Amino acid sequence: MAEIFALSEADVLDAVRAAREHRRALEIVGGGTRQSFGRPTQCDDVLNLSGLSGILNYEPEELIVTVKPGTPLADIESVLSEKNQRLGFEPQDWRALLGSQGTPTIGGAISANANGPAAIRFGRARDHLLGFRAVNGFGEAYKGGSKVVKNVTGFDLPKLMCGAMGTLGVLTEVTLRVFPKREVSSTFAIGGLQDEEGLALLRKVWSSSLEATCVALLSNGVARQLGEMPQRGGGIVNGSFAVIRLEGSSSTLSEKSQLLNDLLKGCSPVEIEASPTLFAGIGGASFFENALEDVWLLQIPHTTAADCVYDFDGRWSADWAGTRLWLSQTAGLSGSDWRSVADRVGSTAILVRASEETRKRVAPFHPEQSKRTALTRAVKAAFDPLGIFNPGRMYEGV
Repeated sequence: MAEIFALSEADVLDAVRAAREHRRALEIVGGGTRQSFGRPTQCDDVLNLSGLSGILNYEPEELIVTVKPGTPLADIESVLSEKNQRLGFEPQDWRALLGSQGTPTIGGAISANANGPAAIRFGRARDHLLGFRAVNGFGEAYKGGSKVVKNVTGFDLPKLMCGAMGTLGVLTEVTLRVFPKREVSSTFAIGGLQDEEGLALLRKVWSSSLEATCVALLSNGVARQLGEMPQRGGGIVNGSFAVIRLEGSSSTLSEKSQLLNDLLKGCSPVEIEASPTLFAGIGGASFFENALEDVWLLQIPHTTAADCVYDFDGRWSADWAGTRLWLSQTAGLSGSDWRSVADRVGSTAILVRASEETRKRVAPFHPEQSKRTALTRAVKAAFDPLGIFNPGRMYEGV
C-alpha cells in the first residue's frame, strides 16, 4: 500500500486520475484522528491530505473564512479568536474517545459531522459550510455552494458533503460561515436530578429566550467521574447532572443568569468554573476514553430521550437538550437494542467506537430502508462511479 501526500488540488487530481486508471481504491486521510470511525475499508493506497493546509481567505467583516481541508482546527480557531470570532458548530476532537493520535482538521470534522454543544444555538456543520471545492471520482475538480451567505440555486451540495466520510470525493477547499464570539461565558450546574426531571429541565431552558450554547445532562455514572459537584442539598453527586452554558456581554449575562434562576425556581442552578475537559466530554464523548466499551450515538426527538435511557444502567450523556445521546455499553454486543430504540422513535443509532471485529459484524451506521439505500447508491455512483473513495466506509458498496 502506497501513501500519497497531496500538497495542492493538482496533486489530488493526479492521484485520483491515476487511481481511476489503475482501478485502485483510495483511503482519504487528513489528520488521521477518525480512521477507526465507520466500517473498516479495503483500500489499495492512502491519499494523505494533511499537507493540504492553510487559510486561503478570511473576511471578518463578512463573517466567512476559506481554508484548505487539512488545516488543523486549532489553527483556525486561533486566527478567528484574534478577531473575537468562532466556528459556530464548535467542531469536536474525538481523539480521547477513539484513542487515536494525529491532529484534528477541519476537513475531518466536516466529513464526520463532528458537531459540538454550541450547535444547539448556532446550527450544525451543514448549516455553516457555504461552499467547497473538491475532486470527484471522474478525476474532475468542481465546486459547490457559494462564498456568500445567501440563497443559491441548484442542488445544495455542501449539505451532502457533511457527514459523507470522504465517500463522495476529496475536499480541496471549504468556505465556512463564522460567528462573533461572546464577551463572557458562564456555566451553571444542577445535580441530584432524576433522569426524566433533568431532561424536562433541559427542554425548558432550550425553549426559553436564554439562547444557551450548551444544554446537557450527564448520567449518574458520568457525573460520578467528575467528583464532588454542586447539587441540591450539597455533597457528592447522586443522580443526573445538568450543565447549562450562557454567553453574552457582561451586562446581558447578568440578566440571563437571573432569568435562569427565575425559570428554574426550586432547582438552584450553581455557577461553576467549567474546564475545557467538561465540554470535550459533552461534545466529543471523552468521558468514555480508555474504557473497554462500545460507544453509541443516537440523534432523536428531544421528547423521547427519557424513554430511550429508561432502565439503561450504563453511562450516558445527553446533549442538545436531549436530542443527542452518547451511550457506553459492554463491548461486542450486537447493538440491536439501540437500533430498535432508534427505529421506534424514527431516528438513527450510530456505533462510533468499537473494535474492528465488531465494526465488521455490526453496521456502524444505521441501516437504511430500501428506497433510501437506492438513493444513497445513486448519489455515490454520480460522484464516484468506480468506488475509488473510502469504499465501504459507511455502507457495503458505499
